[in-house]
Amino acid sequence: MQSHNVKSALLLILALCAGPLAQAQSCGSGGAATVCLTATGSSDNIKLSWTVSGAVTGVQVYRDTDSDANGRSRVAVLAASATSYADTTPVVGTPYWYWIKFTTSSGGASSGAASAVRAGAMRSLSSVQLAAQMAPGWNLGNSLEAIGGETAWGNPPANQALFNAVKAAGFKSVRIPVSWSQYADSNFNISASWMARVKEVVDAARAAGLYAVINVHWDGGWQQPTYAQQAAVTARLAKFWNQIGTTFKYYDDYLLFAGTNEVMVTNVYSAPTAENIAVQNSFNQTFVNAARATGGNNGSRHLIVQGYNTNIDYTYATNTVPSDSAANRLMMEVHDYDPYDFTLNTSGAICQWGASATDPAATETWANEAYVDAQFQKMKTRFIDHGVAVILGEYAASLRTECSATSTYRKLWDQYLTRSAFVHGLVPMYWDSGSTANHASGLFNRATGAQAYPDIISAIVNAAK
Repeated sequence: MQSHNVKSALLLILALCAGPLAQAQSCGSGGAATVCLTATGSSDNIKLSWTVSGAVTGVQVYRDTDSDANGRSRVAVLAASATSYADTTPVVGTPYWYWIKFTTSSGGASSGAASAVRAGAMRSLSSVQLAAQMAPGWNLGNSLEAIGGETAWGNPPANQALFNAVKAAGFKSVRIPVSWSQYADSNFNISASWMARVKEVVDAARAAGLYAVINVHWDGGWQQPTYAQQAAVTARLAKFWNQIGTTFKYYDDYLLFAGTNEVMVTNVYSAPTAENIAVQNSFNQTFVNAARATGGNNGSRHLIVQGYNTNIDYTYATNTVPSDSAANRLMMEVHDYDPYDFTLNTSGAICQWGASATDPAATETWANEAYVDAQFQKMKTRFIDHGVAVILGEYAASLRTECSATSTYRKLWDQYLTRSAFVHGLVPMYWDSGSTANHASGLFNRATGAQAYPDIISAIVNAAK
């Protein structure tokens, strides 16, 4: 994307940190009159109102995207008796400064500058109702979460053409994994330029008409669910979400926050201990509290918390739903790559899946269609039926050209998981790793948006109808 867009986003972030949704009256005097202006933002407009002391003969409204009156633009000429004006043209989430320029019989002047932000609309939808509009979803994998920089894992920078193509293919939402620590100082203050880049990518997804989810991804593995690390992780997680929340606080409800990713003790894949469970649940609560505290639309934004290691069985057995000041605005996230030897173990011999498999030696029968249905039913019973939506945040079967029938069974697995998740009320979000080469799960050319595997894309999209 263009560097000037990043600069504009950076200026916006700095302004958001400094400016509230509305300010107190700001006055200016001249020509024996005083005008005091107030600006208030809503989802529809920015409403200006002012008081006049003395007699004025003319009123004009001026606007700018900074507080410097030099370079401001006139947006309206009003009757001298006017004391209010609704500006319906502001870009959502952008701070604006306004002035009332007035004339009198003996001169004139301007009010002081009043600033406000037009906030995005937050609809009266529960998490379950919103989730019904998000399927199927797609992951911008191995990009903004890449350690070493956005392109360090082989993908080009995310761009508008890619998001447009994802939307045109029939996907309705995008999950954007993000790394933050490598862009923060020793006190976990996130670089303004990185925050601007994340905002630029979110804006591109939104411009394409997609729901967008941003998270704190693996990020180097510092989110260890142990008592020894709990305090340090809690502090960092809260500070990150304070900054992220502040940046995106005026976005509408097409943007969702997801607190963490696959939280687990590094390299320990066994069932969590009571300590692990308690600490990981506390991380979910920390995220909810921190995001809500940033105010604006975040007071009612839909938030996604994670099951332990996003494992369905562990989530079903151990995860509690955090307390929340907003009613019915939480979702739970799990992932599914079962059976591993078929989906991710690209050096193994398991090349077939499901009831149509023909070679027992190339098949693991434990994770068949009935297993998939039972797993998703657990999520429906445990969460969805109690008003907590469920995101299947990742799932994918890798391409394996060395298996003669891999494309058939890969497509079948992707299609069946999508359909079963959708039917059970989950939001399936396919994990696209970017690369479309063998042993990867990419579906699109990340530079151009061209479809690399239109048959699998079509199978996924049609399965969520």
